[in-house]
Amino acid sequence: MSGVWVFDKKGVVRLITNPTRESFEHKTEPTTHPGTATAPGARPRVLVYLPTNQVIHSFAQLEQRLAELGWTRYSHSHLTDHIQFHRSDTSPHLLSLPRNLSSFKHFHMYDIVIQNRSFFQVRDPTS
Repeated sequence: MSGVWVFDKKGVVRLITNPTRESFEHKTEPTTHPGTATAPGARPRVLVYLPTNQVIHSFAQLEQRLAELGWTRYSHSHLTDHIQFHRSDTSPHLLSLPRNLSSFKHFHMYDIVIQNRSFFQVRDPTS
């Protein structure tokens, strides 16, 4: 058995497999977020372009915003299911994103945010 053992306020222990921050919060009502297969109950996230407060809904919007920030498509990519962006041929900065937006995960969003701190943010969809 792998996972994290957590004690609740009454001293009862439970095993959490594939833990997320939300899974440690004990709630009496069922969660309204379906989560994913690997993170049940996880809240959905959206990528926001901060200068215009725009939620990125499509890959075309994301590619346009990245191009405005100096990112270009990496034309020598050997990956068929991913698109890669780089800042310049000599730069170590590289973004590798799935071609299919449905495969776009939270770690792709955070990778974009980390490399463009002043321009992107990951938020709850309700914020």
